[in-house]
Amino acid sequence: MSPEIDVLVLGGAGVDTIVSVPQLPLPFADSYLVPAVETRAGQTGDFISLGLHALGLRVHHIDLVGDDHHGDLVRALHRDRGIPLTTAPMPSGTRRAVNLVGPDGRRMSLYDQTRGGGDGPLPPDTVRSLAKASRHAHVSITYPCGLALPALRREGLTISTDLHNWDGANPYHETFAFDADVVFVSVAALADPERTMRRIVELGRARIVVATAGADGAYLLTGGELTHVAVATPPAPVVDSNGAGDAFAAGFLFGWLAGEPPLRCAAYGAVAGAYACTVPATVVDAIGREALLAAAGDGAAAGDARGER
Repeated sequence: MSPEIDVLVLGGAGVDTIVSVPQLPLPFADSYLVPAVETRAGQTGDFISLGLHALGLRVHHIDLVGDDHHGDLVRALHRDRGIPLTTAPMPSGTRRAVNLVGPDGRRMSLYDQTRGGGDGPLPPDTVRSLAKASRHAHVSITYPCGLALPALRREGLTISTDLHNWDGANPYHETFAFDADVVFVSVAALADPERTMRRIVELGRARIVVATAGADGAYLLTGGELTHVAVATPPAPVVDSNGAGDAFAAGFLFGWLAGEPPLRCAAYGAVAGAYACTVPATVVDAIGREALLAAAGDGAAAGDARGER
């Protein structure tokens, strides 16, 4: 019997307050008049879920979410987009952050450390039940999700994760880096991206490591070969980089689950990431399947991401 869920997304639910600022870094001043301050649901797990769902995959998102206004925003986002969401109580409150966004689309995120520090784990029985119905799991790097990794492995799922701005040295990230089949990481804090990518493969179980590099594209390590992936041309002016890495991962996984070669998957990721940069930070949106395939030069069809891997 085929799985009911293509991708089980664990963690990464939360709310961002977007503040448009005149420049980054922001010079010290007593006060600023800014174009906009807006709070909306959407952090890494939410964006991954939305991106995969927009590409036609069957997605289920699970996380700890607070019984608060911010949690209501997260639940409403999933309900409105038709993305199944399973939540468990988060006593410290829903994760939240403030994103400062400059006019060139760059952003700086400030995360509230009072949220989620001691919460968890995700309900083990629920994780096992959802894993049994899934093909693949994408795991956010929060503490409760790390505890769920053994259960995902026992159910035979392939796993992906995004290490975000890992410096290549913090041992906390190694739990995720060394137990995933597909690893995404940003080059932002890496002194030697290639060395870190090869270390992930040597010490872990990764088949593929992708290091995203913003306007410089990305780097793909697979089969021992490192390849540069060119950035895709955005379909509209770049206004914000928030969620671009999540969009890249969603595009890549769409191709990977359809059995596409890694370079084609990376091309899908580049297209999805470029699209995300054209979406204002106050809006939650993702590229659809037809637009992705057209921009990647695939015409009207590609392998079906359901049931092929």
